[in-house]
Amino acid sequence: MSRFFRNSDSESDSDTSSDNDSLYSQSDSEFDSDAESYHSEAEQQQQQPRNRFLKGETDSEDSDDESNRKRQAKSQKDKRIEEMETAVKAIENGQKNNDWNLIATEFDKLTITISRATTGFNAIPLPKFYIKTIVELEDHLAENLQKDKTNKKKGSNSKAMNNLKQKLKKISKQYDEPIAAYKKDPEEFMKEVEVEERPSSPMKKKEIAPQANVAASIADDDEGFTSVGKGGKSIVSVTSENLLGRLREVLESRGKKNTDRNEQVTILEALLENAQSPFQKISVLLALISYRFDIVTASKEAYMDNSKWNSAAEEFNYLLKVLETNKSFVVTEDADDLDNEDRDVVPKEGEVVKIRGSILSFVERLDDEFSKSLQNMDPHSTDYIDRLGDEPSVYAMLDRAQVYCEVNNIAFALPRIIARKLDHVYYKPEKLITALQTASKKLLPTYIVSKVITAEEPAELVNQLCNYLYKDDSTIFRTRAMLCHIYHYALHKKYYTARDLLLMSHVQDSIHQADIATQILYNRTMVQVGICAFREGLVKESYAALSEIQNSGRVKELLAQGVQAQRFNQPANPELDAIERQRQLPFHMHINLELLECIFLTCSMLLEIPAQAQAGPNNNKKNIISRPFRRLLDYNERQAFCGPPETTRDHIMSAAKALASGEWEKARDFMLAIKVWDLMTEVKEIKEMLVLKIQEEGLRTYLFTYCSYYTTLGLEQLSTMFGLSVNRVSALVAKMIFDEELAASLDQVSQCIVLHQVEPSRLQVLALQYSEKVANLVDQNERLIGNAPNNNNNNNTSNTNANAGFSRTNNRNF
Repeated sequence: MSRFFRNSDSESDSDTSSDNDSLYSQSDSEFDSDAESYHSEAEQQQQQPRNRFLKGETDSEDSDDESNRKRQAKSQKDKRIEEMETAVKAIENGQKNNDWNLIATEFDKLTITISRATTGFNAIPLPKFYIKTIVELEDHLAENLQKDKTNKKKGSNSKAMNNLKQKLKKISKQYDEPIAAYKKDPEEFMKEVEVEERPSSPMKKKEIAPQANVAASIADDDEGFTSVGKGGKSIVSVTSENLLGRLREVLESRGKKNTDRNEQVTILEALLENAQSPFQKISVLLALISYRFDIVTASKEAYMDNSKWNSAAEEFNYLLKVLETNKSFVVTEDADDLDNEDRDVVPKEGEVVKIRGSILSFVERLDDEFSKSLQNMDPHSTDYIDRLGDEPSVYAMLDRAQVYCEVNNIAFALPRIIARKLDHVYYKPEKLITALQTASKKLLPTYIVSKVITAEEPAELVNQLCNYLYKDDSTIFRTRAMLCHIYHYALHKKYYTARDLLLMSHVQDSIHQADIATQILYNRTMVQVGICAFREGLVKESYAALSEIQNSGRVKELLAQGVQAQRFNQPANPELDAIERQRQLPFHMHINLELLECIFLTCSMLLEIPAQAQAGPNNNKKNIISRPFRRLLDYNERQAFCGPPETTRDHIMSAAKALASGEWEKARDFMLAIKVWDLMTEVKEIKEMLVLKIQEEGLRTYLFTYCSYYTTLGLEQLSTMFGLSVNRVSALVAKMIFDEELAASLDQVSQCIVLHQVEPSRLQVLALQYSEKVANLVDQNERLIGNAPNNNNNNNTSNTNANAGFSRTNNRNF
């Protein structure tokens, strides 16, 4: 090897010039002899270290003893015991110097080390010198406190003594039995048990006696081994006496680093199996359910696994069962911590023991995880249907939690539970509500009877739930209850009741200030009101309710039923997409968007085609009612070749063109060929109403188109052309004359319509032009006002886009 490399090595290992000179003077044979002596242990002890990389020693060459010492490996157990002994020596020195700040600090270190060493996988028995230290500290502290009172001097020492006194008092309660044994006979207590030496083989096995109890175990040996069960998990030693102590250890480790939550859940399950008294069961169940939710939160999973959710639901029902059968215990959020010193609590007769916990948070979390699982499942799979079958159990848990809160006067939780029950029923038909109630009652004991909600009929049930929330002080609950009530009325074809309730509530005036979930519910309610109006044959009212949502172009986001596809020139925002997806409703709550679009375009056709005929060929761009429909119609008319209709839009556009040309039979056939009408509950009535509306609007379109070519028209002839009765034709013409849409008069004797050719004067033409310009200015002003909140709240989701103009539109059209 080159002397250059030897020189560099020696320079990096030594800081003194003398060593460098000695290394420069060495020959190659001396380095060879050093290499040979490296393999000899005896020569290693005699030689001075020349290179720390070869010897594994420190840089210091001043001490021969340090260089000659062998490196010894210590086990984790030995290290912990050495730390404990060091802390005990420091405490003894502090007692000699009367330094209570040092004593308090070292005692805290000792306590933490003892806690770590006596818990976990490689737990060791409690060291006896720790008990001795506690007793000696108590005696020494008592003497110094007495002197401190006599001297009447207060300082940092006094403060440290008082803090240490409180800590010793708390710890003494935990180890009262060993302390009592030490005080009885210190010498006998401190005698160490001689342990037979055993070969330190890492492959040593222990024979574990089969026991029925899962939590039985054997104490650790001196080598740090402990009994393990399946999967390498340590077996917890549990008895009825130390169960609460074990539970406290688990709770203290909650939230700490490197804590295996699954292992802690296994320990808590073992504790639950060994729990005997009601207090033990309640305490373990509260911890176990919380730990199950912690696992989901820490793992950042989209939703709770079905098996874990079922386990948590069973344990929650078991907790309520224990509380219902042992009414001396009440779980509430405002309870104080119990200082039971890890002992069982047995209440006296008539005494009520309050335990800190939250039944409300458990049932809300279970409900949320149920909804999340439905959001993240494929709605067209059998797993979704199977998961949806758990809804009766969720509703039963809400019922049970509600009754528990009623019995124990937990008033603040009742509105939140009732609001969640309402969220499960407001969008369902009466048959499904009845089925849900029947299935949930089978899962509940017979003694679960609510005094607040007593209705059995679905309509009365929703009415009672909403009326209870109307009385609450929270605005959110009242608003959501109002919207759910309106939605339910509209779903069951009670349009006028739903409309009156919406207008009297004035919820449309302040909905833009509500939270996102409430705005989504408002959008769903307005859409359902529009569908209900269409089912009643009220075309104008239906269009007014649906126009804001449909004209926005973001129907999916506004109804929380999906995320609109990004256009090619718009960059995707992953954060906003993730937030939008979290708001999505489960698939079974969705409103069919194809049906919604079909209803909107149908209403637009029935309003736009007569208005277009009335405006005439020279005024196509004036008085536009539905701009989306007009764009679709213009695009369809520009096509060079139009084949037979295939989609819903194609059918409606073909029907519109046929209706505009006076061929109402062809328009009827196109509309009835749309298959989406079969999704409605009353298909026959809907189609009959649709045919009647096409006949009426066909008649109006015909009169607007050809009124300038006739002087009189016979009612019987019009009746034959459009398949309407004479009385119906007469009523329609009279209404057009009254609304000044048609310049004509009815001759009842001859049963004909006398058309008047009236040319407007120059002043009238100018007045009409002026009114149109003013109307355009008003519309532009309303659009600016409607878009103003969105410019200030771009991060508030997309569903605020459609809410600003609802108040004006609804009040104007209703």
